[in-house]
Amino acid sequence: MALADMTDAAPAKRRRLGPRSLNTPKSGKSRPGLSVGAFCALLAAALFAGLPILWMASSAFKTNGEMFASPPQLITANFSFDAFTAILSDPVKVRFFVNSYVIAGAVTVLTLFVGILAGYGFSRFEFPGKRALNMVIVSIQAVPPITLLIPYFGLMVTLKLYNTYPGLILTYMVFTLPYAIIMLTGYFNTLPKELDEAVRVDGAGSWTALWRVLVPIAVPGLVSVGIYTFMIAWNEFLFALTLTRTEDMRTVPIGIQLLTWSIH
Repeated sequence: MALADMTDAAPAKRRRLGPRSLNTPKSGKSRPGLSVGAFCALLAAALFAGLPILWMASSAFKTNGEMFASPPQLITANFSFDAFTAILSDPVKVRFFVNSYVIAGAVTVLTLFVGILAGYGFSRFEFPGKRALNMVIVSIQAVPPITLLIPYFGLMVTLKLYNTYPGLILTYMVFTLPYAIIMLTGYFNTLPKELDEAVRVDGAGSWTALWRVLVPIAVPGLVSVGIYTFMIAWNEFLFALTLTRTEDMRTVPIGIQLLTWSIH
């Protein structure tokens, strides 16, 4: 009778203790030192990454003498807006910014459009030469751009695209498209094909599945590719210098170099 009472009481005891009290190891004590060390490391990394931005912002309000002073000063005592006035009051310098925005914006939009179509095609369809075409796209990424400078100069002169927007836009797309296609193909591969099939069941085609379903889902990937493409087109110097001749076609990197030469 006593043995039966003990066996009946065991389940009740387990219920009172709960599932976490049975064969559950005690959690380790928190280590505040580790948290403080991680915070300090992250803070140091943030300061290291933000210092160039702070230096750039501070230099914008310095005079030329303060910018090239030795030892350099991070924070200026006399804030000056002369640099902004000199840039915005000069039509030639304003034109540099207009050219960079037009070229970088066009390259970004066209690269994303073509990259979306190509990435969707590589991700969802099988066609002859797919593997070979993939190898060609990856191989283009390994070609140093400087080796194409002279051939592109001759090609642009022959096609009468020298010193024009289309010439620079098409040239930059040669370097931005392979990266966009590779990245967007991988991103579309992560999206289930059942989404496409569901759209086709409703009577729509691949075009609708791409633009109505997949593209809205792939916005994070598109933003990443777009930012990278814009930065490449905005910062490019060598081809912009070689494929343009007049000041009304120069871009910001060339304008900065010309401004540096004029200061010295």
